[in-house]
Amino acid sequence: MIRLLLAMALLLSAAGAPGALQNQLDAHPSPYLAMHGDDPVHWQVWGKAALDKARAENKLLFISSGYFACHWCHVMQRESYRHPQVAALLNAHFIPVKVDRELQPALDKHLIDFVQRTRGSAGWPLNVFLTPEGFPLIGLTYAPQENFFSLLQKLQQTWSEKSPELKQMARLAAQAIEQESATLETMPAAAERQALQRALVVMALQVGDDMEGGFGRQSRFPMAPQWSVLLTRLQRVPDQQLEELIRLTLDQMAGQGLRDHLGGGFFRYTVDPSWQVPHYEKMLYTQALLSRLYLQAARVLQRPEYREVARDTLDFTLRVMAGEDGGFIASLSAVDPDDVEGGGYLWQASQLAQVLDAEELAFARARWGLLEGVPGEGGYLPVDAASLQDLAEQGGDSLSTLQALQQRVRDKLLTARAVRSHPRDTKQLAAWNGLMLSALVEGARELDEPAYRTAAQRLRDFLVGRLWDGQRLLRARGSGGELGSAALEDYVYVAAGLRDWAELSGSAADTALARRLVEQAWERFFEPRGWKSSDDLLIPGLATEPVIEDGPLPSPASLLIDLTVKMHDPALQPQIRQALTIGYPVTREQPLWYATHAQLLIESAGE
Repeated sequence: MIRLLLAMALLLSAAGAPGALQNQLDAHPSPYLAMHGDDPVHWQVWGKAALDKARAENKLLFISSGYFACHWCHVMQRESYRHPQVAALLNAHFIPVKVDRELQPALDKHLIDFVQRTRGSAGWPLNVFLTPEGFPLIGLTYAPQENFFSLLQKLQQTWSEKSPELKQMARLAAQAIEQESATLETMPAAAERQALQRALVVMALQVGDDMEGGFGRQSRFPMAPQWSVLLTRLQRVPDQQLEELIRLTLDQMAGQGLRDHLGGGFFRYTVDPSWQVPHYEKMLYTQALLSRLYLQAARVLQRPEYREVARDTLDFTLRVMAGEDGGFIASLSAVDPDDVEGGGYLWQASQLAQVLDAEELAFARARWGLLEGVPGEGGYLPVDAASLQDLAEQGGDSLSTLQALQQRVRDKLLTARAVRSHPRDTKQLAAWNGLMLSALVEGARELDEPAYRTAAQRLRDFLVGRLWDGQRLLRARGSGGELGSAALEDYVYVAAGLRDWAELSGSAADTALARRLVEQAWERFFEPRGWKSSDDLLIPGLATEPVIEDGPLPSPASLLIDLTVKMHDPALQPQIRQALTIGYPVTREQPLWYATHAQLLIESAGE
């Protein structure tokens, strides 16, 4: 009863307040933001108006950052953001802001770093309360509705009583974090080249899992930038232990639950260390980076089957993730139309029996492990249980017979699961499309597939014609037009893609445009103390970084240095040396997490 009265009071106070907010997300061109358009929370879009409102009313900003394909973002929306009492409390006492992390990567990274520092881990949905001046105060990820509501009550009460103290605390904490980012400026001598190489390999072997592959002992991300650098180092300096770890990891990623063995493409990561249970979203950047990684691995490790993994991934992307005008969409959601995580990829025994005859079902069990072992929560996920060659040797059937049977079974299963296809985030991001352009160019070179070159030409035309206005690069396009402000990664990944395309096509114009994007990236995002991810900063504390780490995506700063070195621009040589210098101390301490920068230092240390 008390809660009901509280909710009614909050609703009345919010509705009657002068200049009361309204939900601004209805029909927003970002699919993620649009899905929050009918929440009772009065979501604001990120921008100066929301900050001005917070300062004028002395209210905390509540920034909730997520993305369309995120399962737990959907759960928290259902449990909390559509709950009347939660919405009433947020509307009355906070300025709630919804952010699509894929459109605001610099802001999202700033908030992720804060939550990581203060809680020890971070992820999405990412929920951070900021003072009206824009300093983070407290942050969290997913929380059950009761816990979240209790936090809102306590925070609102504390803010009403001690806002000056909380403002001061947040300001001092931000200053301390910024001071931590200061670094000594030392450049490795030529003699340290081998030491950094050894340190990189040693760290990889220390954190690598020699039983399951991958890094660490918990969830599994592909981490394509790190494995790509390690392949390069392996090619230069052979190491049997490192080679075994790389082979194991690539085999696990291609053969277990990270990969969609029926429809093609890779999921974003697995929640377990054995690569069995994926988080079912499919991202464009994952397909771009892993197709290139497997092509590289095929060359370095002399494993031609890796080429087919790359081909399958590129074919999936062209077939399923193609958008308008030659560009590619951002992602496929983790949940199916019935809000079931992975529902479009999982199989119950009854479903298989309805679709396949006895021979086909026996094949599916042997080939993809369906109905074998214990099913997951939603059913069985196909994995690579046995190759066609193994099945041919075991059963006596010819390889061609099994290939035909596999195609028939796959076609039946794909037709049956099409009704459960996962929703699409149709916005087209400059950065991720830049990565895809590089992947298509490499696919056209390595696999001699005309369709990849045709797709690369169309994608080049999309980037130049739809995301470049002649003066600046756009972050993305959605159904309603341009979205967001281009960040460092947009300029760098698009420049890299255009340069790769220019090398394939011989286009002098695209070489010139790539050079122009590189020059703009240095001018907009680099300063003597380091890198800014964005030059559109509305809040304080987004400190420059001496070096940007590699995550699931490669460091745009390190890629920019590499591009500039290859362009042989004398005017930018001082910036190159400065960027390498200030990034060295951090890289020396954690070479694996700054692998692309470590490689640059290894290659340039003797120059």
